Amino acid sequence: MTTLQRPAAAGRRPARSPVRRTRRSWTGWGFIGPFVLVFALVFLAPLAYSVYLSLFRTQLIGGTTFVGLDNYQQALQDGQFWDGVARVGLFLLVQVPIMLGIALLVALAVDSGRLYGKDFFRISVFLPYAVPAVVATLMWGFMYGPRFGLVGDINDAFGLSLPDPLSSGLILASIGNIVTWEFVGYNMLIFYSALRVIPHSLYEAAEIDGAGQWRVISAIKLPAIRGALVIATIFSIIGSFQLFNEPAILQKLAPNAITTDYTPNYYTYSLSFSGQQHNYSATVAIVMGVITMIVAYVVQLRGMRKGA
Repeated sequence: MTTLQRPAAAGRRPARSPVRRTRRSWTGWGFIGPFVLVFALVFLAPLAYSVYLSLFRTQLIGGTTFVGLDNYQQALQDGQFWDGVARVGLFLLVQVPIMLGIALLVALAVDSGRLYGKDFFRISVFLPYAVPAVVATLMWGFMYGPRFGLVGDINDAFGLSLPDPLSSGLILASIGNIVTWEFVGYNMLIFYSALRVIPHSLYEAAEIDGAGQWRVISAIKLPAIRGALVIATIFSIIGSFQLFNEPAILQKLAPNAITTDYTPNYYTYSLSFSGQQHNYSATVAIVMGVITMIVAYVVQLRGMRKGA
């Protein structure tokens, strides 16, 4: 009886001691601990402090008092804030499709293998992304100048009267041109990287079936990089809602066209540093963050849905 039970007993795995399991769990925390610490310091702590600030209001008489959700109610009724939201929404609807469309065309051209000097072309398109946003905006701003810039020089040289890119009617399009110039190369690199991992067997099968280039693009390449398209779209949406550098810098060159509430981020900055309304500034920033999160999440769900 004892002899028959020995193989079963021998086949059992020795139970792990609680000390070993605890040591392994602490080892895992040791790997992710630095990230958790940095994440808490640079993201969670500022976010929590902003929420804390948004619940108070500092007044000349009475000092800082707790007001609950009054600041949020004020933000939801703030016409200046919603004008800025509408402005960046229009910017998003027009500029993002144009930018991503150009980036996709460039990525497809580079990936086709029929472009002469594609390495130089790829670096040339990506190079503007390496230029700091402040430098790029200043460069384009001075070129836009009707009196001191390229537009003014062209008018003087040829006796023309080109529209002023820094006027109220064209300033948003001028900002869109700067952002497109800056980020076409960045998005092109995302699309090109996704195109490079498509299995060559799909291209071989399409060639056997006699599919042309447009058929390969529509049936193989675009479906294969769908995830990259969604990611680039989400990044562009977030970037549009965070529009700040370009209007803040151009405001010195076009003070009549760009106000301090031109975009939500610029409005938040003006409230905090010029108006000393730190509590209300934190409230506007939180509301804008929630709006950005909701729009990006909806786009992600729509983009990743099967059959979409």
